[in-house]
Amino acid sequence: MQRAYEFLAEKYAPAKSAGDKAVPVKMWTRGVPVEDASQQQLLKAAQMPFIYKWLAVMPDVHHGIGSTIGSVIPTKGAIIPAAVGVDIGCGMMAVRTSLTASDLPDTLLGVRSALERAVPHGRTVGRGISRDKGAWGDLPAATVAAWSTLNTGFKRITDKYPRLAKANTAVHLGTLGTGNHFLEVCLDQANRVWVMLHSGSRGVGNAIGSHFIELAKADMKRWYINVPDQDLAYFPEGTDHFDDYVEAVEWAQTYAMMNRQVMMEHAIAALRTAIPKPFEAHLEAVNCHHNYVAREHHYGDDVFVTRKGAVRAATGVMGIIPGSMGAKSFIVRGKGNVESFCSCSHGAGRVMSRTEAKRRFTLADHARDTAGVECRKDADVIDETPKAYKNIEAVMAAQADLVEIVHTLRQVVCVKG
Repeated sequence: MQRAYEFLAEKYAPAKSAGDKAVPVKMWTRGVPVEDASQQQLLKAAQMPFIYKWLAVMPDVHHGIGSTIGSVIPTKGAIIPAAVGVDIGCGMMAVRTSLTASDLPDTLLGVRSALERAVPHGRTVGRGISRDKGAWGDLPAATVAAWSTLNTGFKRITDKYPRLAKANTAVHLGTLGTGNHFLEVCLDQANRVWVMLHSGSRGVGNAIGSHFIELAKADMKRWYINVPDQDLAYFPEGTDHFDDYVEAVEWAQTYAMMNRQVMMEHAIAALRTAIPKPFEAHLEAVNCHHNYVAREHHYGDDVFVTRKGAVRAATGVMGIIPGSMGAKSFIVRGKGNVESFCSCSHGAGRVMSRTEAKRRFTLADHARDTAGVECRKDADVIDETPKAYKNIEAVMAAQADLVEIVHTLRQVVCVKG
């Protein structure tokens, strides 16, 4: 039987110079392009001495900071904070309602406007602004309640690292952000209405991630440790910074999960104002990270698994794999493929940089590729246009042994920051 993955060393010639010390790199990328920069980045990560068994590479793989996005990095005795990244706990949440397509209004602009009013999104920068439009002014009750469960843990972290106390905390809890973060209304294969969103730990997660990445780089210099890329700087287990990072990253991951829950609560409430028919929500719900580190048990060992742009896909575990603004998205169930460390992709994955997308595509291209979706059609979202991403159908085909598709969604409303 043909194996579902490919070895980087077999498929790509540059891998042959990796050296004997590199662990194998198993890639679920058949039929999906992989850029040269990603290949080289994977080779560098594979040389780290504490990688457990091999790297698992998902079909949405593309170049990132420190390690590629779409990587599953199992480690023993160390964690690479840049592999987790600065959007700690970024992930997806989806909820099925009792509504169907026929319950939606003929014109969906009112639905998008209601969602945009209910959930702060985007970012305002510069002097003289009253507040960032992507943050709360007056905290809503759901945010206050959620922050009350997070505040004690945050104080423990800031007692040791006071500079983190200045990060945006409660004012970002229940907000969307910018970039590839989104809030959508979708229809599944039975024309049932779903609400789906993508966001993470916002400003506070960025502050935590950035701070500990710099600490790791400083530790490498202090201990005279050379790494193939400075962004592969790591914390050895048993050091103070390791323990502090684990505490902080786990707190940020909890924040991210609650951020999505609060946002979803407000989105559902907004939908009730825009659609007069009463409906139930949370008939099916999924809330999953795709930028995080977790303690897991694989091949008889306790290890840390860092998923940078990857989702846990253990047997029976539900996950979400979104496409781009104009493509399908998928609710999936994990098959528990042990060679992938029970993982799958986190989306389609970029096929070009944001700068290149803005250079290559026009507003007419974007309008054509998002036809039928109530969304922004302006120049500021060209970097998120569908053709900036890989073909989601090819991505799903490449990981058929990792997940099964439970629901296929298509968006009809999309809110971007």
